[in-house]
Amino acid sequence: MVDYHASNNQASSGGPAVYMDPREQENDWDRDLLLDPAWEKQQRKTFTAWCNSHLRKAGTQIENIEEDFRDGLKLMLLLEVISGERLPKPERGKMRVHKINNVNKALDYIASKGVKLVSIGAEEIVDGNAKMTLGMIWTIILRFAIQDISVEETSAKEGLLLWCQRKTAPYKNVNVQNFHISWKDGLAFNALIHRHRPELIDYDKLRKDDPLTNLNNAFEVAEKYLDIPKMMDAEDIVNTARPDEKAIMTYVSSFYHAFSGAQKAETAANRICKVLAVNQENEHLMEDYEKLASDLLEWIRRTIPWLENRAPEKTMAEMQQKLEDFRGYRRVHKPPKVQEKCQLEINFNTLQTKLRLSNRPAFMPSEGRMVSDINGSWHNLEGAEKGYEEWMLNEIRRLERLDHLAEKFRQKATIHESWTDGKEAMLTQKDYETASLSEVKALLRKHEAFESDLAAHQDRVEQIAAIAQELNELDYYDSPSVNARCQKICEQWDALGSLTQSRRESLERTEKQLESIDELYLEYAKRAAPFNNWMEGAMEDLQDMFIVHNIEEIQGLITAHEQFKSTLPEANKEREAIQAIQAEVQKIAQYNGIKLSGGNPYTTITPKSIDDKWHKVEQLVPQRDRALQEELAKQQSNDHLRRKFATQANIVGPWIQTKMEEIGRISIEMNGTLEDQLVNLREYEQSIIEYKPHIDQLEGDHQLIQEALIFDNKYTAYTMEHLRVGWEQLLTTIARTINEIENQILTRDAKGISQEQLHEYRTSFNHFDKDHSGALMAEEFKACLISLGYDVENNKRTGQMDMDNYRALLVATGNSLGDAEFARIMGIVDPNNSGAVTFQAFIDFMSRETTDTDTADQVIASFKILAADKNFITADELRRELPPDQAEYCIARMAPYSGPDAKPGALDYMSFSTALYGESDL
Repeated sequence: MVDYHASNNQASSGGPAVYMDPREQENDWDRDLLLDPAWEKQQRKTFTAWCNSHLRKAGTQIENIEEDFRDGLKLMLLLEVISGERLPKPERGKMRVHKINNVNKALDYIASKGVKLVSIGAEEIVDGNAKMTLGMIWTIILRFAIQDISVEETSAKEGLLLWCQRKTAPYKNVNVQNFHISWKDGLAFNALIHRHRPELIDYDKLRKDDPLTNLNNAFEVAEKYLDIPKMMDAEDIVNTARPDEKAIMTYVSSFYHAFSGAQKAETAANRICKVLAVNQENEHLMEDYEKLASDLLEWIRRTIPWLENRAPEKTMAEMQQKLEDFRGYRRVHKPPKVQEKCQLEINFNTLQTKLRLSNRPAFMPSEGRMVSDINGSWHNLEGAEKGYEEWMLNEIRRLERLDHLAEKFRQKATIHESWTDGKEAMLTQKDYETASLSEVKALLRKHEAFESDLAAHQDRVEQIAAIAQELNELDYYDSPSVNARCQKICEQWDALGSLTQSRRESLERTEKQLESIDELYLEYAKRAAPFNNWMEGAMEDLQDMFIVHNIEEIQGLITAHEQFKSTLPEANKEREAIQAIQAEVQKIAQYNGIKLSGGNPYTTITPKSIDDKWHKVEQLVPQRDRALQEELAKQQSNDHLRRKFATQANIVGPWIQTKMEEIGRISIEMNGTLEDQLVNLREYEQSIIEYKPHIDQLEGDHQLIQEALIFDNKYTAYTMEHLRVGWEQLLTTIARTINEIENQILTRDAKGISQEQLHEYRTSFNHFDKDHSGALMAEEFKACLISLGYDVENNKRTGQMDMDNYRALLVATGNSLGDAEFARIMGIVDPNNSGAVTFQAFIDFMSRETTDTDTADQVIASFKILAADKNFITADELRRELPPDQAEYCIARMAPYSGPDAKPGALDYMSFSTALYGESDL
């Protein structure tokens, strides 16, 4: 026994044959299902009728499908009829070996057509094996009646099913989803006939609940008018829970071939659908671009006034809140808009490429929504953003300075007011009028001490006035209260000066009568006053606020403080000397039995007050030490933040620059196919996106620096603004490069350009792009065309020439080949007269010269087919031949036909087709 193409996956003994065509993958011949008597009966009848529909062309037929093919003669005849080819001469002997040889010849022919047969042997056919015979006939039906069916890039079973769905879609109660249950009520058969021959069936009279009538009606009409033999019994279909799929497919394929003449109209409709789908898609893209551009411009328009607002705040907290709002804008609101801007440019480029590929006019956005307009508005936004940030930082510095000065003013004013309290009353009293000589002298000395004290406070008053003046110049919000307090202090100071002078004059007039004086009190007073003033000044300095911005400044303060501490031993000696004077007074009084009444007549500074202030100074010194050390630690932390940011910035900055240069090189190099380049670029883009955590880390470090109010960084030349702009430019550049490759793929696929042609174009383009700018100047472009063999004079390609021949040609022609023709070409590739030709424009031109595209004439011819050669078409014809949405699209845009043969409802498809490819805007 000869076993044709036996497989390791054979069915069990007596199992059916399976057709294993790789394009159809029809492997559902189920042994258990075949054993179903109802299905076997349907297949016998259907396959027999199908075979006879072809054998009758040769003047013969079969009665019993498993018996009449046993000798192989009618099997070979059937294959010759359906293929139109001659098979080897059959053997006419009656012996078993002759029959096996004939069947083998038939099976060999089936195998030669690319059909893989499983478990089919000639012996089973010769022995009349019904299951094997039915399986073989099904294989023949699949190969010669179903496999070549093709609808919208689908073939065989899927293609036949799609054809049925397309043809029956307009009919109610018909929903073809398979080749069994969907056909049981008979409406689908009637719908197929009515779609192609509406005059044969009154479809509206058919009822879904009467399947026998529907099926018999379709079978009778098909046999009588369409020459499709009756292959099935209506009763078998109705009385079977699930009709046999292969029987239905065989019978339906006969309808497909019978109506194949209508395929011409369907092809024409497909062409129109394709053209209209392109036009509809382009209109949707244009609308999407306009909306996205409008939204982005509106957001920029609303944002810029906010960034240009320079209304100052009164307090540091309010300005800090403004800065935090600005950071939120940078982190949350702006990044999505950056992505929208990038996507808008990509959509615009893709739309223009699709318009060029479909031979449509270029898209011109409405006024103010060009990509250049958006870029201009974006530039204004970034300028306003930069100015707003600089203004806020300056305002924070100003408010910080104002807060420091205001606190310093309050401290000094409080100390001065405390000192002046009661001084006017003291200076205006008349105690010297009833005093003794010693008392007067004491009052005079006391007054001299007061004058010394008064002179010592002059510097503080001047400082208070200077601070108030600076607060006014810096526009401090509470300047009126500061001015009022300063004015009061100055007026009081002037009054004290006048009163002091007046009292001194009174005391000097009385001094002539008073001679006794206590030298020790006087010495005490003179030495205690400046020492007391020094201690007050020291306490004031030790409690004085300070503000620094770097380690050097705080180290300077620490050095000054250490110098101050080095003077404390000498000061302590002075304190002990002053206290010794007071002790001497007490000693003399005690020694001489003098009862001192009251305190030192020359000063109010008591030994206790000196000791108290000295102890206060001793307490303030370590407090000052701690404050300075805390500030030193803060500045060291700030310096660490500067170094941390600088270390990362000095890595990220060069990395971004390197990646920008690498993208520039990639965009002009040719490594592999466009798909390979696209994959490599997307991997490259992913590697860039994966670097985003480094940018985020820098953003976090930068935020810490701003929160610490650090305004300079000597360790790096990079600012966060520079790095942020560089990062955004890097993402935009790689996205544009990927988009350029995608557009090249679109051009290649749409125009049928081979990979070798693209390589040739790119090699020539790069050779003449001397400056690697990605564009050719006019002379470079002309040289490139000539090097590719393009005859600029006669507008045709003449074959590629090498560079030596090209240079010789330039010398011979004086480099003036076809000036008029070249000017025309430049008008195509450089419509904006920029003087440069991009690679995309270059390959568009070359592909236009070497490939064909859909034209208005082709679309007109397609409409003419649908209109049955009329010069107009009706709405009903459009709705019958085109999908609903595209039919309504045409009806809404076609003008009424006004020719001499016009009829009511006639539409002008010629002007509509011309408009699709012209300058007018539908």
